Amino acid sequence: MSVDRAETRVAILEGDSVAEVQIERRGQRSVVGHIWKGRVESVLAGMEAAFIEVGIAKNGFLHVDDVVAVGVPKHKRQIADLLKKGDEILVQAVKDPMGTKGARLTMQLSIAGRFLVYVPFGDGIGVSKRLDDDERDRLRTVCQQLPREGGGVIVRTAAAGVSAPELARDLASLQLLWKTLRQRAGQAKAPILMYEEADNSLKVVRDIFQQGVSEVLVDDERQHQRILGFLRRTSPELADRVKLWDGPVPLMEAHGVDQAIRSTLRRRVPLKSGGSLVIDDTEAMTVIDVNSGRNVGKGQTRLEDTITRTNLEAAAEVVRQLRLRDIGGIVIIDFIDMDDARNRRAVSDALHKALAADRSKTYVVDISPLGLVEMTRQNISDGPREILTESCPTCGGDGFVVSEETHAIDAERAILAEAARTGAERLQVTVHPRVAAALQADGAALLAEIEQAAGKRITLAKDGSLAPGAVKVKAVPAAEPAAAPG
Repeated sequence: MSVDRAETRVAILEGDSVAEVQIERRGQRSVVGHIWKGRVESVLAGMEAAFIEVGIAKNGFLHVDDVVAVGVPKHKRQIADLLKKGDEILVQAVKDPMGTKGARLTMQLSIAGRFLVYVPFGDGIGVSKRLDDDERDRLRTVCQQLPREGGGVIVRTAAAGVSAPELARDLASLQLLWKTLRQRAGQAKAPILMYEEADNSLKVVRDIFQQGVSEVLVDDERQHQRILGFLRRTSPELADRVKLWDGPVPLMEAHGVDQAIRSTLRRRVPLKSGGSLVIDDTEAMTVIDVNSGRNVGKGQTRLEDTITRTNLEAAAEVVRQLRLRDIGGIVIIDFIDMDDARNRRAVSDALHKALAADRSKTYVVDISPLGLVEMTRQNISDGPREILTESCPTCGGDGFVVSEETHAIDAERAILAEAARTGAERLQVTVHPRVAAALQADGAALLAEIEQAAGKRITLAKDGSLAPGAVKVKAVPAAEPAAAPG
């Protein structure tokens, strides 16, 4: 965990490998978990949704399925019957604003503690499926005896081995927080922030720091003390695993995190076998292609066996990249084609096994005969690439630029069009320097051909302030001297 003036970075390492990275920049904190008293800005019956003003740049989006309406069956709900413009309601962000979309909101509030999540408008008891069956049964029995005073409870993975008194204290603090929040909401005027979720550093400690984590390293004294204070209140037995980093090399550099973050900007990911992954993002989905590359096997190795080994290695690396880059939405993985159905099953099993370590919700369709895997992965915030980059001003974020040759051809057409319109004998043509170089290549042979086709004398000028595709063509009267070439 690294803190400096501009940003806080949190990395999760599994062995020597960086599995996840979270970057939070000053002034750009995630709003997931925040609770507001919001005002209904508009109700869209056709979309069965409403837009809620909560006091941030973009209005949040609330679907009818996320509206709390006690006693109204979900299959009979219509947004226009439940909400109207001007209504003031409590909502919580479940997904950050991304691109042109505002935050995704819900009225089914949840307040997370160290071991439990309290759901004020829920009911029943849910227990993390990451725990074994015996522990799940024990925790469910303990929670059934806790004074819930209405609402539901979700037992977190961190609750493994935790005693009944500790769970009771956690629930009591969450219920007290909810009572205070509800009282404040009754007096507040929308839109207003009612509850602010912890920052990324404390959230990670709260959510995943448990017995399986060997240590937490922090390079900032103030943050170190914050984490220690939190753990001393909730899990004092873990506090001695939090250590202040004072090594000669910066923390993130020493553990390979800086390099891992930069790797998320690259399209190609090498595999140890000599193969590679190629990751392409589109508007609708992320496509991951598996290439064998230099991995062609050795000796008498069958091609099918070589392909299968490459695909098995790729399955684990694909999941690592999904987590490291925090890729969400639809993902298509194009494994190398395998003829044997048993090999396809082995690759599918390897993918599912790797996904078991992913904290995000995923859904995977079995591998097809073409070697394609369709899956979805939930993400709630921007990943490292979205935070570290901005759209290219030249290509507009498309990932490619028009060539100088194409710009030169467009310039030729603009020259010929102006030549046909004017009776002047000379034309002043101004273009970007790179386009000028293309027009003057091979001893200006192309420019001579254009002059011949246009029937005009052409003076070429360069202007570095022009966009590469911009062309200025000016007819020069006979009495006016042409501008000197740039």
